Formats: sequence, structure tokens, C-alpha cells
Amino acid sequence: MLLLSLYEKLKRFKKMIIFLRHGQAENNTKKILAGRTPGVNLTEEGKKQAEQAGKMLQSLNVSAIYSSPIDRAVQTAEIIKKHCNIEFKTDDRLIELNMGQFTMMPYQEIFNKYGNVFLKFYSGSEEVSENGVETFTEVKKRINEMVNFVINKHKNENVVLVTHMDPIKAMIGRVLKLKPEVLFELIIANASLSIIKNHDQNFYLTAINAMHPERFHESF
Repeated sequence: MLLLSLYEKLKRFKKMIIFLRHGQAENNTKKILAGRTPGVNLTEEGKKQAEQAGKMLQSLNVSAIYSSPIDRAVQTAEIIKKHCNIEFKTDDRLIELNMGQFTMMPYQEIFNKYGNVFLKFYSGSEEVSENGVETFTEVKKRINEMVNFVINKHKNENVVLVTHMDPIKAMIGRVLKLKPEVLFELIIANASLSIIKNHDQNFYLTAINAMHPERFHESF
């Protein structure tokens, strides 16, 4: 009942930017950095998660959906569009990071060879760009541009942005002014909603990792 009450309250709000991370994909289960590699698809569990997210979005009066062009995000958008009764568009500003030479490497192998590159990424270490990885500054720049585009094009409308973990972290970090150490610890669950309200260019975090109650037991 509490969750339903939250949905009813959110339904009345306008000017919401609803970030949706793609559903569980093959790289997530294998603990591999897929980056922009094509052909990395949603798992069956990921499809189920996307269906659940789509049902949650039904009550939020969504006016537009934009998606990263990466396969796992597009597949998620294809599922949620049925629940929102609108088509989606792809936008490169929502794309996954270019992982450079770390593309398709297992997490543990990266840690063993290079240390905590994830924390280095959020801290702005030059070692990240030296390995061909898109910097967090670059991610923040394109996400800020996307958010500004949405605000200007979709005034008083609720918009869904289907994307990846770090673009979502970039926006949450902007709103909450999070330090690199906190950004590193923050996990955005697959197919979860993170909702930002905008009022006169001021942003407020309304929800983070919102998902179906049966998923509350999951570890991320």
C-alpha cells in the first residue's frame, strides 16, 4: 500500500526526469565491462525486470522516452514503451562509457592489474583517460546537456531516460554533490528508477533504485 501511495503522489507531479538503468544483461551476470560492445543482450531476468519497471511507469504519465543506443538499453526501452504507449528515440548522450582497453575485461582482472580503476574514474585520475576510457567529466557534460535538452523540449512533462549506471550516477552526484568515494560505493540496480524533479533549474532527488518489492532482497 505504501508503494502504491508513492506512485499516486508521483503521478500528480510534472517535470520529472526518470532515469532507468537497463535490465540485467549478460555482462552483468559475468561481471565483465562490456562498454559499447554490440550484441550484449538482456538476460531473461533482465527482460522480467524491464517488464516490472514498465508497469511502474504506467502511473507516471510519461510523455517521452529516450534511450541509449546500446543493445541492452534499446531492448529495455522496447519493453517499457508498451506500458507507456509511446515510441522511444535513441540519443547518443545517454550511451554507455567507452571503456577503452578495459572493454570486455572481467572486473577482477582489472582490479588485479590496475587497482581500483572505478574510484580513479570518479576521482578524475589521468590513468583513466590514458587507457582510453571516457572520463567522468565527459560523462557529466553529456548528461547535463541531455537534461537541459529534456527540460527545454518537454516543459511540464515527465520523461524517461533509459541509460547505464554511470550516466545516472553523474546526475545523482550533481544533485547531491557526492564525493568520489561515495559515487564508487553507490550502486544503481538494473531496471531501477531514479527520479529527479526539476523546478526552475533546481533539481531534487525524488527516488533512487525504485523497483518492484519482490526485488528488495537482491544484492547488487
